[in-house]
Order: sequence, then structure tokens, then C-alpha cells
Amino acid sequence: MASSYVIESPGLKLDLSKGPLLMGVLNVTPDSFSDGGEHCDPASAVARGLEMIAQGADIIDVGGESTRPGSAGVSADEQIRRVIPVIEALAQAADKPISIDTTSSVVARRALAAGAGIVNDVSAGRADEHMFELLAEVGSPLVLMHMLGTPADMQSEPCYEDVVGEITAFLARAVDKATAAGVHRDRIIIDPGIGFGKTVEHNLEILRRFSELHCLGRPILLGTSRKSFIGRVLGRESPRERLWGTAATVALAVAAGAHLLRVHDIAQMRQVADMAYSIVSQPPSDAS
Repeated sequence: MASSYVIESPGLKLDLSKGPLLMGVLNVTPDSFSDGGEHCDPASAVARGLEMIAQGADIIDVGGESTRPGSAGVSADEQIRRVIPVIEALAQAADKPISIDTTSSVVARRALAAGAGIVNDVSAGRADEHMFELLAEVGSPLVLMHMLGTPADMQSEPCYEDVVGEITAFLARAVDKATAAGVHRDRIIIDPGIGFGKTVEHNLEILRRFSELHCLGRPILLGTSRKSFIGRVLGRESPRERLWGTAATVALAVAAGAHLLRVHDIAQMRQVADMAYSIVSQPPSDAS
């Protein structure tokens, strides 16, 4: 089994020693690839967040800017308008951690003040030079993700000589840069960035070699839920038809030591993750 971690910060504790945590996807956007437009209304978004918590979500990841391939950026003001009412309401209604999915330190600061406790930065600090300064100041956990380029251009012929080796090196540099800026190393989570500047084969190779990422000595988050590479492999055009392909990736990731799983379908993936962990967390019995 992979190393176990407990991440603590003011007002927050993530115990990753007892099995993978599920991060529920809550996009407050009109254009996200899977659920864009479904939760633009704050009341609808809050209801969905509470539903995911009831289904077994450990964290709710709220985002106000789509990062699907080809997407354009959204201003900090617009992100704030979208996410802050939702975060405030969820923080009042439920006792579960909330993460803010943003590359903007301005949005992150407002979200943390509103009740979020984690920052999920798909740019690994590259989009905003002040992000690491903010996290060093407030002490909240930070997710650093690998992405080749930006959402606008990341799927324009992505190329690697060694996809896992290059991702590992990128994340190691990102962790070092964050800690040099004052972010506590023991509050950093890494994410290989499935689908962010990767071909289908790149994504499959990351999953095959997932356990190699443990060399970085940090908890690993994986986000495969409903993504297009699953649709390409299985011939499923609609993201909602990719449930069972997602389930396969979740089970294999748990077996390879994933600590957090970012998913849309909480009820189903809770069962998949818990069953997979029950199998791999116990040593085999001596049959002799």
C-alpha cells in the first residue's frame, strides 16, 4: 500500500490513512464539459452539493471557470459572483470541507474567507504569481496539478518523450517552488492532470504507471470522471455514458494508492472506491 497521510490546517483535517476521499465535482458554470449549465443557479448548486454529501462525498470542489479543452478564461469578478454564494451556503449547511477550483489568488482568497478550506489550482501556481504567497499566508491545503499549456491550447498535439517521467519532474518542481514561497509541504496534494494536455494513450499510460507518482512523497488526487479518453476507448460520446469506464479507473487507482478521487457520480463511486480499498488494504491471509 501507498503511504498514508493526514493533512491538517487551521479548522481542517483530511485523514487519508483510512481509504480514499471522494471530492465531488460542483461546477457553477455554463460551459463545463459534463455538467455545464446545470447548477448556475446558487440554490440548485447548493442542493447538488448537499446531495453529494448525503451520497458520501468527503469534499465538495466548487468551480466557477470551465477548464475543458478549448475553454477561455473567466474573470476573477465573474468567478466570485458565481461561487461565493454557493460556498457560503454550503459552509453554513454542512460540515464537510469545501475546495475552490481556481487559478486566481483573488478568487481563492474570497472563497477561503467565505468558508472554503482547500485550493485546487490546475495551473500549479503558474497562472497567478500570488497564489503561493496566499497559501503560505493562510495555511490552507493546496492541490498542484500538471497541465501542458493552458485549457485553450492544451489539446493541440500534446507530446512527451516520457509522459509519467515528465509529469513527475514537473510536479516535483511545483512542490519545491511552493515550499520555497512558504507553503507547508505537508499541506500539498499532487494531481497528474488526466486529460489536461494528454492524448488517450498518455492518459492510459499514466493510469498504468500511477504508482510511480508516490516517489514524490505527497498525497495524490486523480480526476478521471466522465472524461473524453474514456469515451474514446469505449465509444461513448456522452459524458453521462462513461460511468462504468470511470468506475474501472477509480478501482485501479485505489489499488495503485490514490488518496483522493475527484468524481461526478458520488453514490456509485463511493461503492467502487470502498470495495476496492477493502480488497487492497488487507494483507493476503496465509493459506498454508
